[in-house]
Parts: sequence; C-alpha cells; structure tokens
Amino acid sequence: MTVSKIARRALIGALAALSASPAFAAGKPRVAIETDKGVIVVELEDKKAPITAANFLAYVDRHRFDGGQFFRANRAKGAKGAGSIQGQPKPYSRRAPPIAHESTLKTGLKHTTGAVSMGRDAPGSATADFFICASPQPYLDAKPGKSDAAQGYAVFGYVVQGMDVVKKILAGRTDGPTNVPSMKGQILNPPVKIISMKRV
Repeated sequence: MTVSKIARRALIGALAALSASPAFAAGKPRVAIETDKGVIVVELEDKKAPITAANFLAYVDRHRFDGGQFFRANRAKGAKGAGSIQGQPKPYSRRAPPIAHESTLKTGLKHTTGAVSMGRDAPGSATADFFICASPQPYLDAKPGKSDAAQGYAVFGYVVQGMDVVKKILAGRTDGPTNVPSMKGQILNPPVKIISMKRV
C-alpha cells in the first residue's frame, strides 16, 4: 500500500472519529491537515482570533496549502519532543495581503502544547506561514511593552488530533540548506508534504 493510500485511510478514520465526538458539535471550525506522515486536525478559535482564523480558512478553502509543506522543525535544546514545526502553502502560491496582528494579550490564547500560531516578521506582516507547538512555549506569548518582540505571535487554534504526527515531523532530519542564519539546523530534509487541507 502506498504512503498516499495509508494517509487517506488515516484521514477517513480521523473524520469518522471527529463526527462521532461530542466536541464536533461545538461549532468551532476544524481543518484536517493531511501530510505524508499522517493527519493533524486543528480546531480554530474563530471567536477569539477572528481575523487570523478567517485568513487561515481562506487559504484552506482556496486549496493554497494543498501541495505545501512543513519545512522547519525548531527543536528546543535539551528537551526531547519540545519545539515547533512550521508549514507554508505550495510554492509560488498567491498570497493575500498581510493581516492585522491579534495579540495573545487581547485574545487570551496561549502557546501551549498543540497551539497553532502565525509566523511573521514585524507585527502585522503575517500572511500564510503558520507553526504548531509540540510543547508549551510561553516565550512566544505577548508581553506588556512596545517592542515588536513583546507583541509575540498570534495563536488562532489548537490541535485536537494528531499530536503524534506533529512529534514525528519535529523529529525529522534537519540539515536542509537555508540562507537564514537563525534557521540553520532547523530545515527539514526532506520537507514533509502537505497533501491537502480540508474543513471537517
């Protein structure tokens, strides 16, 4: 059986389990991220982080993540299984304009295990790159202050299924090339393919 068929069977199983879950009826949007390592299901906090959640769903609905990849595994030193993985749309995919930054001080959301958050440079520069926390990372939360760093990153959802897949991706080989010095030793080689993203 091919990897694709295995992943698709896992996705079907995940959808069946979710539809039978009482939490499924809660009303929050959920997205299944089908990768060549397995399926990750995330639930979006569209009421607490409406701008960021809507932006993510727009990319999902336009299938711009299909053919994308998890390209980065940022592992915490000295803590096995700790860190985050970063994903992006398919290469050369059209990106929407950057969105307003939704600070965790305003949303009340935190970078706990399973948090899904937006990658960015300066606050208000986020477009489509996102990351998933494999462990708590409170240093990514906003802190009172005026600096860019103090504004933290925008959490907009949490993993509800597939943390084992997140850990598997985090443990991948990370000696891929990069022109960004701070990412040296964090680039997945090979990257993990995002086969599709769909609402569930």
